[in-house]
Amino acid sequence: MAKTKTPKHEGFEEMLEDPDVLASKAEEFFDNKRNRNLVFGIGGVIAVVVAAFLIYKFYITNQNQEAQEEMFQAVYFYEADSLGKALNGDGNNFGFLDIIDEYAGTDAANLSNYYAGSTYLKLGDYKSAVRYLSDFSSSDALVQARAYALIGDANMEQGSYSEAASFYGKAANYNANEGYSPIYLQKQAIAYEANGDFSNAASSYSKIVDEFAKSTLVQEAKKQKARLEGLAAE
Repeated sequence: MAKTKTPKHEGFEEMLEDPDVLASKAEEFFDNKRNRNLVFGIGGVIAVVVAAFLIYKFYITNQNQEAQEEMFQAVYFYEADSLGKALNGDGNNFGFLDIIDEYAGTDAANLSNYYAGSTYLKLGDYKSAVRYLSDFSSSDALVQARAYALIGDANMEQGSYSEAASFYGKAANYNANEGYSPIYLQKQAIAYEANGDFSNAASSYSKIVDEFAKSTLVQEAKKQKARLEGLAAE
């Protein structure tokens, strides 16, 4: 006859069913100085971590508020095409680069990466444009897609057509929509063609036709698709 085994968790179940047993076990645990010190030590660490998080959150909130105020003038310079001042300030007000350095980790510094990248693109410094735009991230689908497209533009200017096509694809696929995705797909097709990849260029135009039928670019996409398919077949 098989032996009857005592359930492994019988003692644990007894503690759950009888509060007095649980209290007794807890008292026994805390009577041990080593255990007591361990618990207090862990509790202290948790308290420090929580306090540090709250202090950091308060600090970042204040920093972001200051940075937003500093950023106002930099944006004004950007919109007025005073690009040097937009990047470096005017001696009294911060530029985007100052905000990125002085207010790291804030929303304003993140957005300044976008503006700085866009500014460098206008100035023809394409490597710096890619650097700063790559450091930018946003939950706003249209703005993030635009950032990807600008990286694509910077790569096109440098003759890095494959990289450009990749970023135009990211822009087109990021929360794809009728308004902007066809434009980015057209740019992607142009990048592929510049790289001699006629097949993928035709596929980009095909996607405009198939997925964005209401776009004003559909007729042009059909024409370019037919032309590129002919080139790919040669």
